[in-house]
Amino acid sequence: MSDSFTNVYNDQARAAAYSALEFPATYYLAFRDIPSMIREHVTGKRAVDFGCGAGRSTRFLRDLGFDVIGIDISAAMVELARRSDPKGDYRLVEDGTTGDLPPESFDLILSAFAFDNIPVLQNKVRLFKALRRLLKPGGRMINLVSSPAIYVHEWASFTTKDFPKNREARSGDLVHIVMLDVEDQRPVEDIYCTNEDYQTVWREAGLKPVSIHRPLGTSDEPYQWVSETKVSPWVISVLAPESNYDGCNDAKGLR
Repeated sequence: MSDSFTNVYNDQARAAAYSALEFPATYYLAFRDIPSMIREHVTGKRAVDFGCGAGRSTRFLRDLGFDVIGIDISAAMVELARRSDPKGDYRLVEDGTTGDLPPESFDLILSAFAFDNIPVLQNKVRLFKALRRLLKPGGRMINLVSSPAIYVHEWASFTTKDFPKNREARSGDLVHIVMLDVEDQRPVEDIYCTNEDYQTVWREAGLKPVSIHRPLGTSDEPYQWVSETKVSPWVISVLAPESNYDGCNDAKGLR
C-alpha cells in the first residue's frame, strides 16, 4: 500500500452524503457505549475530535459537556461542519499533522473512524505520536475503528458481499464496503489493519490500551440486526500515554 491513498471524503458528493448521516443502525453501536467509557476513564472537559468530518462526533462530544475542537484534512468536510454548526470550532489541518494545537492541553482525544483511512502503518505511528503529545498528564485517547470483521460480513448499515477479496486482506491493503444508509452507495475504500498491528502501532507511538471494547447489538434495540448481535463491527480502544516512553522507537519494519 502506498502513501498515495486518496481520502474519499474529499469528494464533494461523498462528503455531502456522509454529512447527512446521523447514527443509524450499525453506526449506533459505534457511539452507544462511548459516554459510559468516558465517564469511567476521562477527567476534565477539553477535547479534540481528530478526523471530525462533518462534525457529528464533535457535536456528540459537545453534548457530553466538552469544550471541543474538531480537526480534519478534508476541506469539503470541514466546510460542511462549519455550515451546519457555525458556533463550532472546526479547523482544517495539513495531512499528517494536528495543526497548531498546543501540546499537553487536552483531556480527551476522540478519533472516530479516522484511522480507517490512513495508509501505511508508519503513518499511523506518526499520527498517534502527534496525538499523544496533545494529551495532558492523565489524558486519554478513544480510538474508534472498524473491526477487521466488518469487511467480511453483512450488516444493517453495510454490505460487503460483492467484495470477496476483502477476505484475503492484510494490513495496509485496500478493502471495500458499501454504506446502505446514504444515497451515495459507491463503494468506500478503507485501509485494512489487524488488531495485532494496532497493538504494535500504539506501542511504537508510546501509547498503551487501558480498555478495548467490541460492542454488540441486543434484541431490545429498535434495529433489524444482521450480524451485529454475534460479531462486533467496531473496536473502541481507550489509550493512555506510556509513562516510560523514551521516543526512540521508529517503527522499523512496519509497512
